[in-house]
Amino acid sequence: DLSKVKSLEIKVNSEEAGLNNFGVYVPNLETLKLVKSKIHVLRDLGSSLKKLRILYMPRCELRDLDGITSFVSISQLYLAYNDITDISSFSLLDNLSVLDLEGNNINDIYQLSFLSFCYKMTTLTLEGNPICISPNRERTADVGILYYLCMVYIKNIFCHSYYFY
Repeated sequence: DLSKVKSLEIKVNSEEAGLNNFGVYVPNLETLKLVKSKIHVLRDLGSSLKKLRILYMPRCELRDLDGITSFVSISQLYLAYNDITDISSFSLLDNLSVLDLEGNNINDIYQLSFLSFCYKMTTLTLEGNPICISPNRERTADVGILYYLCMVYIKNIFCHSYYFY
């Protein structure tokens, strides 16, 4: 009985197999691990994973977060080593507390302002993103955005760089 499955770990290629309806078969799924899968757009996972709280998708070639808002219960997202540049969709995730974006392609510090709407966020990992590796020294006022996020909302922020100290 798949309705009893709460945790699932699989490797998929969304270009070869459609996943749009798979949430219907596992309606109580809370944790999904898709490590090293091939999924370019989150919408490929469909919109029926209403109870999903934890999603692991490192190294999945993920580029587009379109569809993330259908994960209404999501609290932890592990999206390390993908090709994510736009994180504005996260502003609509009310329960998000942990966000791992290590090794993505976030190069605009203003993208981080969208995270100020994630009131439950306690941990944010940004290491290996262009904003941590090669910041524009002329825009030092932008550091205020990160400090604001860190001091007001986020307890732990990981982005080792001289820029943020």
